[in-house]
This record gives sequence, C-alpha cells and structure tokens, in this order.
Amino acid sequence: MYRAGQGVAKNKKKEIYHLEQASIGGHFKARHNLGVEEFQNGRIERAVKHWIIAATTGDDASLDVIKRGYGQGFVGKEDYAAALRAHQSAVDETKSPQREAARVAEQNGEMSDLDPEMR
Repeated sequence: MYRAGQGVAKNKKKEIYHLEQASIGGHFKARHNLGVEEFQNGRIERAVKHWIIAATTGDDASLDVIKRGYGQGFVGKEDYAAALRAHQSAVDETKSPQREAARVAEQNGEMSDLDPEMR
C-alpha cells in the first residue's frame, strides 16, 4: 500500500515499518521484499540474510535470488547450500497424502463444484 500509494500517500518509512512487522510475524514475502529494499540500498549482506530466512520457509523467489547471487558471486557457497537444504526441508514438511490428493483432484477438474472458499 505505502509503496504504490494505494489508498494512502506513498511513505517509504511506513512501508519499511510494515514490512519489518510482517517479517517478524513470519510473512515470507515481506521478508523477501525487505531483502530487495536492502539490496537496492547497497546493503548486500543484509539483503542476503533476509532472502536466506525467507528461503528457509519455502519461498521459491528468495531461493531463486540466492541462486543468482551465488552465480554472481555475492552469495557464498556455504550460504547457498544451507539455504537450498533448508528450503527443501520446508517444502518437504508441507507434503502430505491429503495435499497430493487435492492437487490431483484439482488438476483433473474434480474440485470445480466445490465452494470457492474451499479451494
């Protein structure tokens, strides 16, 4: 909201404050966006830390940035490997037979008659 000025005036300080609060609450996209802000302000090490934290919760976008950073040399091999292992662990934790069955049912169009809030 504060970044784009949607319904409120643009305000960078409030944007960062709310991103920090959401990150503390575990919102991985906010954590990823804090990494972007830090990177744009030249604080590469802090940005990488934010992206590693987000990747450990299973955030694919943060893992992609870390991977590119490794290729460009601003993320170390150890950090990349640790983030990759933690990301995979987080993804594995969300797997279950029920989720897999629901994914298959949705792909087969078997969920189209469910209440939209149930999808």
